[in-house]
Amino acid sequence: MAVNRNPWAGVEDKSQVRGTAAWLRLLISWIASYPVLIYSYLRLPRHDMVIVPYLGNLDVLLLWPFARLRGARICWDMFISLYDTVVEDRQMLAQRGWLARLLHWAESLSVRAADLVLMDTQEHAHYVAGLYKAAPGKVQAAWVGAETNLFAKTPLPARQGPVQVLFYGQFIPLHGLDTLVTAIAQIQAQAAAPELHFTIIGSGQEAARIDRLITEQGLRNIGRIAWVDYGELPRRIAEADICLGIFAREGKAQRVIPNKAFQILAVGRPLISSDSPAMRELVQPGEAIRLTRPGDPASLAEQLVALAQASRDPARQPVLAAAAAQMPAVDVETIAAQLRVCLESLA
Repeated sequence: MAVNRNPWAGVEDKSQVRGTAAWLRLLISWIASYPVLIYSYLRLPRHDMVIVPYLGNLDVLLLWPFARLRGARICWDMFISLYDTVVEDRQMLAQRGWLARLLHWAESLSVRAADLVLMDTQEHAHYVAGLYKAAPGKVQAAWVGAETNLFAKTPLPARQGPVQVLFYGQFIPLHGLDTLVTAIAQIQAQAAAPELHFTIIGSGQEAARIDRLITEQGLRNIGRIAWVDYGELPRRIAEADICLGIFAREGKAQRVIPNKAFQILAVGRPLISSDSPAMRELVQPGEAIRLTRPGDPASLAEQLVALAQASRDPARQPVLAAAAAQMPAVDVETIAAQLRVCLESLA
């Protein structure tokens, strides 16, 4: 049974919503959804559990009295903390400001209202449990995974020519794009470095600044694409020799596994990303998976050169292809098993 209304229907990239009129339409649609949702919920047959998906901070609070009335418990897929994202990660609000404190208080109420809170990693679950002083076992983890019917495993071919490196994502501090741009500049300055061509796809909060940095560094081997359709990503990943994760030094970057890491692993392409407790929940470094020191351009440049050399070495190409084929693909069945364990903890 599902009760759902989506005020974001037709909006692929929320960061690209512009203008007062557009935001006003979204706000009206969002507010108007709740009376319909509550009415629909009260008409549902008897049930024991309600799962509230991300972004459900307000949904949990509004649902709480009606769920109690129906004798149902609430499982909130929090996924990521809104407070952590807005205040700690993107620094859109001053940490000591009243808006930040209000957001922290409101999110703490949502955590208390839910019977079970789901995060994307164990590391993230520990953080949120500590941030809001949640009861032991209340905050648990289930991976995000990838749609393996779309991001399907494809063999890594033996290629020659320039090594194709792919980065895609929203331009937010979590991704550590300064680290990537500096690493590319360091490689470009090496006379003996292999020939690499970087494709950087995305837009968002830091796009203008990063594009200026690319221009200032005089980087010649970067192709920039503002946006591609979601359905095109599997092809883009498969065409790459190396795919990139996130590289920020601290904070949220240490607690999450980015969605694209699951997608890249599912397709079976060599991955370079920052080493973190969260990433180590999923993978260990090896032939096709390289983990760099967080926020360290030299470490990233070193791993890029080493993996690029391996991808063009006829003797190592079969080894790399075999390692890529064995990458873990976190599918629906894997996530369902994790979710089952979490839900059974309430029994």
